[in-house]
Amino acid sequence: MKTDDLIKLLAEDAPAPMRLTRAVTIALASGVLISGALLLSTVGIRHNMMSAIETIRVLFKIGFSLLLAATACGLVYRIGRPGVSAKTSALALLAPLMLLLAAVAIELAALPSDLWEANMMGRSAGYCVVFIPLLSLAPLAAFLLALRNGAPEHPALAGAAAGLASSSLAAALYAWHCADDSPLFVATWYGIAITVVTVMGAALGARYLRW
Repeated sequence: MKTDDLIKLLAEDAPAPMRLTRAVTIALASGVLISGALLLSTVGIRHNMMSAIETIRVLFKIGFSLLLAATACGLVYRIGRPGVSAKTSALALLAPLMLLLAAVAIELAALPSDLWEANMMGRSAGYCVVFIPLLSLAPLAAFLLALRNGAPEHPALAGAAAGLASSSLAAALYAWHCADDSPLFVATWYGIAITVVTVMGAALGARYLRW
C-alpha cells in the first residue's frame, strides 16, 4: 500500500482523532500539573507577585507566555492527525510573536540606549535558560507519548510542535516566579530556552514518532 493511501485510510478512521484528542488533553493536564508542582516545591511563586501583577510588564509577560502556550498547544492537537492541515494553527503562532516584537520595540523606544543591555540581561538569565527547559520535561514527554496515538505526517515537525508547546507552558509557569519583567529579557532568554526545547522536541520526534 502506498503511503498516500495509508494516510487517507487513517484520516477516514473516525475513532483515531478522538483517541488523539483525548491523549493530548491528558498530556496537557498531566504535564501542567507535574511542572506546576515542581515549580511550587522548588523556587515557588515570586514573593511580591500580588503587587507586581498590577504592572503592565508583568501582565504582558504572563499574557504573552499564555498566548504562546495556547497557540502552540492548538498546533499539537492538529499536527498528529493525518490528512488534517495544521497551517492555520501554525499561522496563529504569529500572534504572540508579533505581540512580543511590538513590546520590544516600545521598550527600545521608551528606554535610553544605555539601559538596553541591563534590561536584556536582567538578574536571572542563566537561571531562566535552565529552569524553563527543566519545567518542560514532563509536558514534552507527555505530548510525545500522546502523539504516538496519532500518525503525524512529519515526525520532526510534530516533535518540534510538542517542544514548543511544552516550553511555552513551562515559560507561562516560570513567569510567576521570574522577577525580570522586561520584554527584552523575555524575548532573549525565554526565547533561547523555548528554542532549545523546540529543537530537542524535533530531534525526539524524528526518532520516536516515525510510523
